[in-house]
Amino acid sequence: MADLVNWDVARRVGATLAGRRPAAQDSSLVDDFAEFTPLAEQLVEAETGLRSQRGRATAEVVDRAAWVNMNVASYGRLLRPLTDRLAGRLSGPAAPATRAIAGAELGAMLGWMSTRVLGQYDALLPDDDSAGGDVVYYVGPNILALEQRHGFPPRQFRLWIALHEVTHRAQFTGVPWMQAHFRSLVDASLGAITPDPKQMLDGLRRAAAAVREGRNPLDDGGLVALLAGPEQHEVLQRVQGLMSLLEGHGDVTMDRAGAEHIPLSGLFSETLRVRRQTRPGVAKVVQQLIGLEAKMKQYEAGEKFVAAVEQAGGPQLLARVWERAENLPTLPEIRRPELWLERVRLEVGTS
Repeated sequence: MADLVNWDVARRVGATLAGRRPAAQDSSLVDDFAEFTPLAEQLVEAETGLRSQRGRATAEVVDRAAWVNMNVASYGRLLRPLTDRLAGRLSGPAAPATRAIAGAELGAMLGWMSTRVLGQYDALLPDDDSAGGDVVYYVGPNILALEQRHGFPPRQFRLWIALHEVTHRAQFTGVPWMQAHFRSLVDASLGAITPDPKQMLDGLRRAAAAVREGRNPLDDGGLVALLAGPEQHEVLQRVQGLMSLLEGHGDVTMDRAGAEHIPLSGLFSETLRVRRQTRPGVAKVVQQLIGLEAKMKQYEAGEKFVAAVEQAGGPQLLARVWERAENLPTLPEIRRPELWLERVRLEVGTS
Protein backbone atom coordinates (compact mmCIF):
# COMPACT_ATOMS: atom_id res chain seq x y z
CA MET A 1 0.00 0.00 0.00
CA ALA A 2 1.41 3.40 -1.00
CA ASP A 3 1.91 5.91 1.79
CA LEU A 4 -0.27 8.96 2.23
CA VAL A 5 2.80 11.24 2.42
CA ASN A 6 5.87 11.28 0.21
CA TRP A 7 8.46 11.39 2.98
CA ASP A 8 11.38 11.85 0.58
CA VAL A 9 9.78 15.03 -0.72
CA ALA A 10 9.24 16.19 2.86
CA ARG A 11 12.94 15.70 3.63
CA ARG A 12 14.12 17.47 0.47
CA VAL A 13 11.81 20.46 0.83
CA GLY A 14 12.52 20.78 4.55
CA ALA A 15 16.28 20.62 4.10
CA THR A 16 16.17 23.19 1.29
CA LEU A 17 14.17 25.68 3.36
CA ALA A 18 16.31 24.99 6.43
CA GLY A 19 19.48 26.01 4.61
CA ARG A 20 22.85 24.37 4.86
CA ARG A 21 24.48 26.19 7.74
CA PRO A 22 26.78 23.73 9.55
CA ALA A 23 26.02 22.59 13.07
CA ALA A 24 29.29 23.49 14.75
CA GLN A 25 30.76 26.74 13.47
CA ASP A 26 31.96 27.02 17.05
CA SER A 27 33.60 23.78 18.18
CA SER A 28 32.80 24.60 21.81
CA LEU A 29 29.12 23.79 21.19
CA VAL A 30 29.71 20.04 21.30
CA ASP A 31 31.95 20.21 24.36
CA ASP A 32 29.65 22.59 26.25
CA PHE A 33 26.49 20.58 25.73
CA ALA A 34 28.31 17.35 26.61
CA GLU A 35 29.19 19.07 29.91
CA PHE A 36 25.93 20.94 30.56
CA THR A 37 23.40 18.22 29.75
CA PRO A 38 24.34 15.95 32.70
CA LEU A 39 24.75 19.02 34.93
CA ALA A 40 21.26 20.15 33.95
CA GLU A 41 19.89 16.69 34.77
CA GLN A 42 21.36 16.89 38.26
CA LEU A 43 19.95 20.38 38.84
CA VAL A 44 16.48 19.44 37.58
CA GLU A 45 16.39 16.28 39.68
CA ALA A 46 17.38 18.24 42.79
CA GLU A 47 14.65 20.82 42.12
CA THR A 48 11.79 18.50 41.15
CA GLY A 49 12.64 15.05 42.47
CA LEU A 50 12.01 13.67 38.96
CA ARG A 51 14.70 11.16 37.96
CA SER A 52 14.71 9.72 34.45
CA GLN A 53 14.08 5.99 34.25
CA ARG A 54 15.96 5.84 30.94
CA GLY A 55 19.40 6.57 32.34
CA ARG A 56 21.46 9.62 31.48
CA ALA A 57 20.79 11.57 28.29
CA THR A 58 23.20 11.95 25.40
CA ALA A 59 23.73 15.44 23.97
CA GLU A 60 23.91 15.84 20.20
CA VAL A 61 24.48 19.10 18.31
CA VAL A 62 22.82 19.08 14.87
CA ASP A 63 22.31 21.44 11.95
CA ARG A 64 18.91 22.48 10.66
CA ALA A 65 18.74 19.86 7.90
CA ALA A 66 19.52 17.08 10.40
CA TRP A 67 16.78 18.41 12.69
CA VAL A 68 14.35 18.29 9.76
CA ASN A 69 15.31 14.70 8.92
CA MET A 70 14.91 13.67 12.55
CA ASN A 71 11.44 15.19 12.71
CA VAL A 72 10.33 13.73 9.37
CA ALA A 73 11.14 10.32 10.87
CA SER A 74 9.29 11.24 14.07
CA TYR A 75 6.23 12.40 12.11
CA GLY A 76 6.35 9.15 10.15
CA ARG A 77 6.08 7.16 13.40
CA LEU A 78 3.47 9.52 14.78
CA LEU A 79 1.21 9.50 11.73
CA ARG A 80 1.59 5.82 10.80
CA PRO A 81 -1.83 4.73 12.13
CA LEU A 82 -3.50 7.59 10.27
CA THR A 83 -1.57 7.21 7.02
CA ASP A 84 -2.20 3.45 6.99
CA ARG A 85 -5.92 4.06 7.46
CA LEU A 86 -6.26 6.74 4.79
CA ALA A 87 -3.69 5.68 2.19
CA GLY A 88 -6.11 3.27 0.55
CA ARG A 89 -8.38 6.18 -0.34
CA LEU A 90 -5.69 7.59 -2.63
CA SER A 91 -5.74 5.94 -6.02
CA GLY A 92 -5.63 6.84 -9.68
CA PRO A 93 -3.24 8.96 -11.70
CA ALA A 94 -3.43 11.95 -9.31
CA ALA A 95 -2.34 9.95 -6.26
CA PRO A 96 1.46 10.49 -6.65
CA ALA A 97 0.95 14.24 -6.99
CA THR A 98 -1.27 14.29 -3.90
CA ARG A 99 1.36 12.44 -1.86
CA ALA A 100 4.06 14.79 -3.11
CA ILE A 101 1.98 17.82 -2.14
CA ALA A 102 1.43 16.40 1.35
CA GLY A 103 5.18 15.79 1.66
CA ALA A 104 5.98 19.30 0.44
CA GLU A 105 3.58 20.85 2.95
CA LEU A 106 5.10 18.90 5.84
CA GLY A 107 8.62 19.70 4.64
CA ALA A 108 7.82 23.39 4.33
CA MET A 109 6.45 23.48 7.87
CA LEU A 110 9.48 21.67 9.32
CA GLY A 111 11.92 23.71 7.25
CA TRP A 112 10.48 26.93 8.63
CA MET A 113 10.42 25.58 12.19
CA SER A 114 14.06 24.48 11.91
CA THR A 115 15.13 28.12 11.73
CA ARG A 116 13.50 28.86 15.11
CA VAL A 117 13.99 25.82 17.37
CA LEU A 118 16.95 25.73 19.78
CA GLY A 119 16.70 22.23 21.21
CA GLN A 120 14.42 19.22 21.39
CA TYR A 121 13.70 16.07 23.31
CA ASP A 122 11.50 13.73 21.28
CA ALA A 123 8.80 12.49 23.64
CA LEU A 124 7.45 10.10 21.00
CA LEU A 125 10.53 7.88 20.87
CA PRO A 126 9.76 4.20 21.41
CA ASP A 127 10.58 2.72 24.80
CA ASP A 128 13.94 1.00 24.86
CA ASP A 129 15.18 0.35 28.35
CA SER A 130 18.21 -1.46 26.97
CA ALA A 131 19.43 1.74 25.33
CA GLY A 132 20.62 3.13 28.66
CA GLY A 133 19.46 6.63 27.79
CA ASP A 134 18.35 8.72 24.82
CA VAL A 135 19.24 11.91 23.01
CA VAL A 136 18.64 15.61 23.65
CA TYR A 137 19.22 17.57 20.45
CA TYR A 138 20.59 21.11 20.16
CA VAL A 139 20.33 23.07 16.89
CA GLY A 140 23.77 24.64 16.65
CA PRO A 141 23.24 27.38 14.01
CA ASN A 142 20.21 28.83 15.80
CA ILE A 143 21.93 28.89 19.18
CA LEU A 144 25.01 30.60 17.74
CA ALA A 145 22.86 33.14 15.89
CA LEU A 146 21.05 34.18 19.09
CA GLU A 147 24.29 34.38 21.07
CA GLN A 148 25.86 36.60 18.45
CA ARG A 149 22.80 38.78 17.86
CA HIS A 150 22.19 39.53 21.53
CA GLY A 151 25.69 39.25 22.92
CA PHE A 152 24.75 36.39 25.27
CA PRO A 153 27.57 34.79 27.29
CA PRO A 154 27.70 31.40 25.52
CA ARG A 155 28.21 29.12 28.53
CA GLN A 156 25.39 30.67 30.56
CA PHE A 157 23.02 30.58 27.59
CA ARG A 158 23.87 26.98 26.72
CA LEU A 159 23.30 25.74 30.25
CA TRP A 160 19.99 27.61 30.23
CA ILE A 161 18.92 25.83 27.02
CA ALA A 162 20.06 22.47 28.40
CA LEU A 163 17.93 23.02 31.51
CA HIS A 164 14.85 23.62 29.37
CA GLU A 165 15.24 20.46 27.29
CA VAL A 166 16.33 18.25 30.19
CA THR A 167 13.32 19.41 32.25
CA HIS A 168 10.99 18.15 29.53
CA ARG A 169 12.88 14.87 29.38
CA ALA A 170 12.52 14.51 33.17
CA GLN A 171 8.77 15.09 32.90
CA PHE A 172 8.34 12.36 30.29
CA THR A 173 10.83 9.81 31.62
CA GLY A 174 10.77 10.59 35.35
CA VAL A 175 6.99 10.18 35.68
CA PRO A 176 6.46 6.44 35.00
CA TRP A 177 3.14 6.75 33.18
CA MET A 178 3.62 10.08 31.37
CA GLN A 179 5.10 8.94 28.07
CA ALA A 180 2.50 6.22 27.52
CA HIS A 181 -0.29 8.61 28.50
CA PHE A 182 0.96 11.28 26.09
CA ARG A 183 1.14 8.77 23.25
CA SER A 184 -2.39 7.57 24.00
CA LEU A 185 -3.68 11.14 23.70
CA VAL A 186 -1.83 11.67 20.41
CA ASP A 187 -3.14 8.38 19.03
CA ALA A 188 -6.67 9.26 20.11
CA SER A 189 -6.51 12.67 18.44
CA LEU A 190 -5.29 11.11 15.19
CA GLY A 191 -7.81 8.30 15.41
CA ALA A 192 -10.65 10.84 15.44
CA ILE A 193 -9.56 12.44 12.16
CA THR A 194 -11.84 11.71 9.22
CA PRO A 195 -11.61 13.25 5.74
CA ASP A 196 -15.13 14.62 6.07
CA PRO A 197 -16.08 17.81 4.15
CA LYS A 198 -18.92 18.43 6.62
CA GLN A 199 -16.40 18.44 9.46
CA MET A 200 -14.38 21.07 7.61
CA LEU A 201 -17.49 23.21 7.10
CA ASP A 202 -18.33 22.92 10.80
CA GLY A 203 -14.83 24.09 11.62
CA LEU A 204 -15.16 27.09 9.36
CA ARG A 205 -18.51 27.95 10.98
CA ARG A 206 -16.82 27.84 14.40
CA ALA A 207 -14.15 30.15 13.07
CA ALA A 208 -16.76 32.63 11.83
CA ALA A 209 -18.52 32.53 15.21
CA ALA A 210 -15.22 33.19 16.98
CA VAL A 211 -14.55 36.21 14.78
CA ARG A 212 -18.01 37.60 15.56
CA GLU A 213 -17.17 37.23 19.27
CA GLY A 214 -13.91 39.11 18.82
CA ARG A 215 -11.67 36.03 19.23
CA ASN A 216 -8.94 34.71 16.96
CA PRO A 217 -10.22 31.32 15.72
CA LEU A 218 -6.63 29.99 15.51
CA ASP A 219 -5.78 30.74 19.14
CA ASP A 220 -6.66 27.29 20.50
CA GLY A 221 -4.41 24.97 18.56
CA GLY A 222 -4.06 26.17 14.99
CA LEU A 223 -5.68 24.75 11.90
CA VAL A 224 -5.85 21.19 13.28
CA ALA A 225 -7.98 22.32 16.22
CA LEU A 226 -10.09 24.54 13.99
CA LEU A 227 -11.07 21.63 11.74
CA ALA A 228 -11.43 19.06 14.52
CA GLY A 229 -14.74 17.36 15.12
CA PRO A 230 -16.32 17.22 18.61
CA GLU A 231 -14.55 13.99 19.63
CA GLN A 232 -11.17 15.16 18.36
CA HIS A 233 -11.66 18.61 19.90
CA GLU A 234 -12.15 17.05 23.35
CA VAL A 235 -8.92 15.06 22.98
CA LEU A 236 -7.04 18.12 21.68
CA GLN A 237 -8.14 20.05 24.75
CA ARG A 238 -6.67 17.30 26.94
CA VAL A 239 -3.42 17.47 24.96
CA GLN A 240 -3.34 21.25 25.28
CA GLY A 241 -4.01 21.08 29.01
CA LEU A 242 -1.14 18.63 29.46
CA MET A 243 1.24 20.67 27.31
CA SER A 244 0.36 23.87 29.19
CA LEU A 245 1.23 22.14 32.46
CA LEU A 246 4.51 20.77 31.08
CA GLU A 247 5.57 24.06 29.49
CA GLY A 248 4.68 26.14 32.54
CA HIS A 249 6.29 23.69 34.96
CA GLY A 250 9.32 23.53 32.65
CA ASP A 251 9.84 27.29 32.66
CA VAL A 252 9.44 27.54 36.43
CA THR A 253 11.80 24.61 37.00
CA MET A 254 14.56 25.86 34.72
CA ASP A 255 14.50 29.30 36.36
CA ARG A 256 14.74 27.83 39.85
CA ALA A 257 17.23 25.07 39.03
CA GLY A 258 19.57 27.48 37.29
CA ALA A 259 19.25 30.39 39.70
CA GLU A 260 22.72 29.97 41.21
CA HIS A 261 24.42 29.11 37.92
CA ILE A 262 22.82 31.50 35.40
CA PRO A 263 22.75 35.14 36.57
CA LEU A 264 21.34 36.24 33.20
CA SER A 265 18.46 33.76 33.20
CA GLY A 266 15.91 36.58 33.38
CA LEU A 267 17.45 38.31 30.36
CA PHE A 268 17.36 35.11 28.33
CA SER A 269 13.71 34.49 29.25
CA GLU A 270 12.64 38.01 28.36
CA THR A 271 14.56 38.03 25.08
CA LEU A 272 12.98 34.79 23.93
CA ARG A 273 9.54 35.93 25.09
CA VAL A 274 9.84 39.04 22.92
CA ARG A 275 11.21 36.88 20.10
CA ARG A 276 8.09 34.70 20.26
CA GLN A 277 5.74 37.68 20.16
CA THR A 278 7.41 39.94 17.61
CA ARG A 279 7.04 38.16 14.29
CA PRO A 280 6.43 39.64 10.85
CA GLY A 281 2.93 39.21 9.48
CA VAL A 282 3.45 36.12 7.32
CA ALA A 283 5.50 34.32 9.97
CA LYS A 284 2.83 34.99 12.58
CA VAL A 285 0.13 33.53 10.33
CA VAL A 286 2.24 30.41 9.77
CA GLN A 287 2.68 30.03 13.52
CA GLN A 288 -1.05 30.25 14.04
CA LEU A 289 -1.86 27.76 11.29
CA ILE A 290 0.44 25.04 12.64
CA GLY A 291 -0.44 25.68 16.28
CA LEU A 292 2.79 27.31 17.48
CA GLU A 293 0.95 30.46 18.49
CA ALA A 294 -1.17 28.36 20.82
CA LYS A 295 1.94 26.72 22.24
CA MET A 296 3.39 30.11 23.11
CA LYS A 297 0.28 30.93 25.10
CA GLN A 298 0.75 27.62 26.94
CA TYR A 299 3.90 28.90 28.62
CA GLU A 300 2.10 31.79 30.30
CA ALA A 301 -1.05 29.84 31.19
CA GLY A 302 0.98 26.95 32.60
CA GLU A 303 3.17 29.23 34.72
CA LYS A 304 0.08 30.91 36.19
CA PHE A 305 -1.40 27.50 37.03
CA VAL A 306 1.80 26.37 38.77
CA ALA A 307 1.97 29.63 40.73
CA ALA A 308 -1.68 29.38 41.83
CA VAL A 309 -1.35 25.76 42.97
CA GLU A 310 1.87 26.42 44.88
CA GLN A 311 0.33 29.46 46.51
CA ALA A 312 -2.58 27.30 47.66
CA GLY A 313 -0.59 24.30 48.90
CA GLY A 314 3.09 24.60 48.08
CA PRO A 315 5.19 22.18 46.00
CA GLN A 316 3.60 19.23 47.81
CA LEU A 317 0.20 20.05 46.30
CA LEU A 318 1.66 20.59 42.85
CA ALA A 319 3.37 17.19 43.08
CA ARG A 320 -0.07 15.57 43.01
CA VAL A 321 -0.27 16.17 39.25
CA TRP A 322 2.50 13.56 38.79
CA GLU A 323 0.78 10.86 40.88
CA ARG A 324 -1.59 9.60 38.17
CA ALA A 325 -3.04 10.66 34.83
CA GLU A 326 -6.43 11.44 36.41
CA ASN A 327 -4.78 14.23 38.42
CA LEU A 328 -3.64 16.13 35.35
CA PRO A 329 -5.43 19.46 34.90
CA THR A 330 -7.80 19.90 31.99
CA LEU A 331 -7.49 22.95 29.76
CA PRO A 332 -10.35 24.75 31.59
CA GLU A 333 -8.58 23.95 34.88
CA ILE A 334 -5.32 25.38 33.55
CA ARG A 335 -7.18 28.59 32.76
CA ARG A 336 -9.01 28.54 36.11
CA PRO A 337 -6.77 26.78 38.66
CA GLU A 338 -9.43 27.04 41.35
CA LEU A 339 -11.38 24.36 39.44
CA TRP A 340 -8.48 21.92 39.74
CA LEU A 341 -7.94 22.82 43.40
CA GLU A 342 -11.59 22.14 44.16
CA ARG A 343 -11.56 18.81 42.31
CA VAL A 344 -8.40 17.59 44.02
CA ARG A 345 -9.61 18.62 47.47
CA LEU A 346 -12.92 16.87 46.91
CA GLU A 347 -11.10 13.68 45.88
CA VAL A 348 -8.96 13.85 49.00
CA GLY A 349 -12.01 14.44 51.16
CA THR A 350 -13.85 11.43 49.76
CA SER A 351 -10.92 9.02 49.69
